Amino acid sequence: MDNEQQTLDMIEQITRNDGTKYYEIGNVVMNGRAEKAAELGLIKEVRILKLNIPHSSAVGIYEDYVNENYTVPPMELTEWIEYKKPEGKIRDAFNDILKANKIIAKED
Repeated sequence: MDNEQQTLDMIEQITRNDGTKYYEIGNVVMNGRAEKAAELGLIKEVRILKLNIPHSSAVGIYEDYVNENYTVPPMELTEWIEYKKPEGKIRDAFNDILKANKIIAKED
């Protein structure tokens, strides 16, 4: 796939081969790549936790970051690239998405 802009609308939980897990905001195309990565043994598992998440301003911030810094992996995967979540605006937006969708608890 080329530099087509991705719309992010789901939350996934990805299990690395060492058994540790992390969350990612993705879409059906990225989920398909993650499923392929699991079949190839590049990751252990991917689970969809939330579909059709609301397109909040936090999603827009993270979506812009992903589109500016990453491309959709080809179907013929040779590695799995975990998106970095830099401290500050990007990490805050990412965590806001997880909180708004009840994936992680909100601070009191």
